[in-house]
Amino acid sequence: MTWFTLPVDNLLCRCLGISITVWFTLLFVFIIVPAVLGVSFGMRRLYMRTLLKIFEWAMLRMEMGAKEKNQELYKPYSNGIIAKEPPSSLQQEIQELRGSACLRSEPEFEMADIFYFCRRGVESIVDDEVTKRFSAQELESWNLLTRSNYNFRHISLRLTVLWGLGILIRYGVLLPLRVTLAVTGIGLLLVLTSLVGFLPNRELRSYLSEKVHLMCYRICVRALTAIITYHNRENKPQNGGICVANHTTPIDVIILANDGYYSMVGQVHGGLMGMIQRAMVKSSPHIWFERSEVKDRHLVAKRLGDHVADKTKQPILIFPEGTCINNTSVMMFKKGSFEIDCTVYPVAIKYDPLFGDAFWNSSKFGMVNYLLRMMSSWAIVCSVWYLPPMNKEEGEDAVQFANRVKAAIAAQGGLVDLIWDGGLKRGKVKDAFKEEQQKLYSKVLVGEHDQEDHSDDKHLEDENPEEHENSRE
Repeated sequence: MTWFTLPVDNLLCRCLGISITVWFTLLFVFIIVPAVLGVSFGMRRLYMRTLLKIFEWAMLRMEMGAKEKNQELYKPYSNGIIAKEPPSSLQQEIQELRGSACLRSEPEFEMADIFYFCRRGVESIVDDEVTKRFSAQELESWNLLTRSNYNFRHISLRLTVLWGLGILIRYGVLLPLRVTLAVTGIGLLLVLTSLVGFLPNRELRSYLSEKVHLMCYRICVRALTAIITYHNRENKPQNGGICVANHTTPIDVIILANDGYYSMVGQVHGGLMGMIQRAMVKSSPHIWFERSEVKDRHLVAKRLGDHVADKTKQPILIFPEGTCINNTSVMMFKKGSFEIDCTVYPVAIKYDPLFGDAFWNSSKFGMVNYLLRMMSSWAIVCSVWYLPPMNKEEGEDAVQFANRVKAAIAAQGGLVDLIWDGGLKRGKVKDAFKEEQQKLYSKVLVGEHDQEDHSDDKHLEDENPEEHENSRE
């Protein structure tokens, strides 16, 4: 019996050894070497075009199957309960409700005023423009992932077979490949940045650190099968400046660092993240804060100002929203990074949710679970726009400057520009917002009309910037 099993065991070991050798050889030749050289064979673009054709065929099958079964294929985008009118001021809407009563010489409370607040309250409950920014973006069609908004795998047998084949490809081929690449990229980043940090020559250390960071981030981009289109590279951030971008996911850092060399800003962590931070700071001037230092805005501003004052250091990468938004809008920018006297380089990032939802809902998924979902998606497809550099204008404060930069990013990325603080994801509405509405209504009662008040939100943002100081810092 022993004589019979030994050849079989040897054959299995040889086959396993050959498979591992071929796997790592292909990995090294087609992925790691191109990442080191900064070139691409175009396989990811071909993969994306193939997926598009498959999705188009699947959509046709879904439409045919839905017609045969008399089913509604898509949910209507609007719930149809309310039809919002163009925004107007509180005074204007109150006057419309009162009608002729508004012509009285002495303004006073009218029962009709209640309907305005009831309508606005119901609108906020049914179609809240803030909280829906913290959930997955709606898709117009199914992308053969059961985690997406629509699930049509049972409409037809062919579609079910295609969905099952997709599971085998994503979890049997793509996921192991991506995990291998991620481990390789992170491992190289830990080892090489630590070694480069021991070099005594500053210029050589800076040069090699840039090459190491770019190489490792390119490997990590391939670990996500990220297909990125960069626009207007002539506007890329330069040394001595601050790069600000809208924030959707932690991999925003990898998306931008794949095409440039940045100094990161963040809080000191423990575990694997802490090891990576300590290794990175040995070879490059990243800015890490202790937990007790994060709330010291003067210390933060001083360290950022000292960094940008040195024109030999790479630009700082900051996400002023302070939290992840689902890539449908841009929320309030914290003003801290706009108080520093330097050039700001805005960057707009827009993801295509058809191939995989990049948004990190931190209240629902942990980091490991989120990364597993990313690596088991079809791909991460996004576009990056480098906007022209911007500087603070004369007479402009940090809040106004932040709003101007935010508006430019929203316009370029096709995102909704919102004044709300992203901290509402976990916190309550600040009393300042409630008090502002009370002040506006009190002006109606006492007969003081503010002719320059075009909208409630604009008034809240422009007339009372001091009330938002705590939320922006």
